[in-house]
Amino acid sequence: MHVLDIVQNSIKAKAALVTVTFYRDEKGVLTFTVQDDGCGMSPEFLRKVTDPFTTTRTTRKVGLGIPMLQQSAEMAGGTFAISSKEGVGTSLKATFDLHNIDCIPMGDICDSLLTLVVLNPDSPEFVFVADAPGSHASFDTRAVREALGGVPLNEPDVCEWIKSSINEEFKPILEVSI
Repeated sequence: MHVLDIVQNSIKAKAALVTVTFYRDEKGVLTFTVQDDGCGMSPEFLRKVTDPFTTTRTTRKVGLGIPMLQQSAEMAGGTFAISSKEGVGTSLKATFDLHNIDCIPMGDICDSLLTLVVLNPDSPEFVFVADAPGSHASFDTRAVREALGGVPLNEPDVCEWIKSSINEEFKPILEVSI
């Protein structure tokens, strides 16, 4: 859920490109980053963005996505950092010790990545990268779009191809027993 929520923030910030990366090291530490070229945040807003009562939403007075990601990372013996510059974009990084008893299950990240593409077929562009010792996976909607020559990314046959492509490349890296 963290992946979907954080990337949704990038989409709301009118990002044209969102890059989501995962790096699992040999010790079982997972680093998750999201980088976008959206509108960015003011220094004042950035200082309080981890407070659950800070939000840009108008429908409710709480914003739990970033605070919950920070809490999940820190409970799992990891770290959390966010930087942003107005007019440039935002970068978020969280690490998780996958061996830590308080590390919440990751869920099906491959389905989350597919969901991002299928539900946002026109914009933004997505780059997904996963690395682990001896393994690398990447997926770039710009390359897929170019190869398809105008066929929508949410066309059923294209969705099925994207799903199998992401699963084939990313599952061996992201869904391993630690």
